[in-house]
Amino acid sequence: MKSEAELKAVTQFVAEYATRLMGSGVHTSRVVRNTKRLGEALGVRVMVSAFQKVVTFSVYDDESGRVYSEVADIPPLPISFELNSELCDLSLPLAEIRRRYDEIVARPRLDPIFTLILVGLANASFCRLFGGEWCAVGIVFTATLLGFYLKQRMQAKGFNHYVIFIASAFAASMYASVAMIFDTTSEVAIATSVLSLIPGVPLINGVIDIVEGHVLNGIARLTSALMLIVCIAVGLSCTLMIVKNGLL
Repeated sequence: MKSEAELKAVTQFVAEYATRLMGSGVHTSRVVRNTKRLGEALGVRVMVSAFQKVVTFSVYDDESGRVYSEVADIPPLPISFELNSELCDLSLPLAEIRRRYDEIVARPRLDPIFTLILVGLANASFCRLFGGEWCAVGIVFTATLLGFYLKQRMQAKGFNHYVIFIASAFAASMYASVAMIFDTTSEVAIATSVLSLIPGVPLINGVIDIVEGHVLNGIARLTSALMLIVCIAVGLSCTLMIVKNGLL
C-alpha cells in the first residue's frame, strides 16, 4: 500500500518519463505500453491518454484505493533512438529507477559537429546515388553543412520550427545552385541538398499511430510532418525562382 506522497512521487516520475519519450520521437502505442509496464514495476496501475501537446495520467493504487492524476506538457526534444531504447528498458524500484533515469537523461548528446558531418555525407551519398557527378557531390556536401548548421543555430535560439525549415531549405538549395556554374548535374544537386530535412520519423510515427488506433495523434503527427514538407518546398521554390529568373 502506497501513501499519498509516494503515489504522487510515482505519478510525477511516470509523467516525466512518458513525456520525454513522446518528445524524443516515440510513437504513442509504445509510450502507453512502456508507461503501463513501468507502473506495474512500481506497484501501481497507470492509465494514459496522449495528445499532440500534452499527456494525461491517472495512477491507481489498488491496495489503498488512492488515485492521483496529472497533466504534463510534451517537451520539444531532439529525436534520439539510443535514448529511447535505454529509457524503454527501465523497470526497477522507484529510487533506483530515478537514479538510472537521471543518468540516461544527463548523458551528453552526440557532438553537433559530428552530426553535421554525418548528415552532409548522407546527402552527398544520395546525390551520387541519384546520378550526380563528383563535383556536384562535393557541392551538396558543403550545401548540407550550411543548411543543417543554420537549422541547429536557429533551433538553439528558439525560432519557430516552420521558419527554421524554410530558411534551412533555402540556404542549402541556394548554395547547391552553384552547381549550375560548373555545369554539373545541378538539378540533382539542388534536389538532394534538402533531403536531410525530410521529417521521416514523424511521418512513420503518424502512420503507426493511426494503424494502432491512436487516430487523433496520428493525424496530428502527419499534419505536422506535411507542413514541414511544405516549408521545405517553399524554401526550395524560392531558390528555383531566383535561379530561373536570373536574379543572381
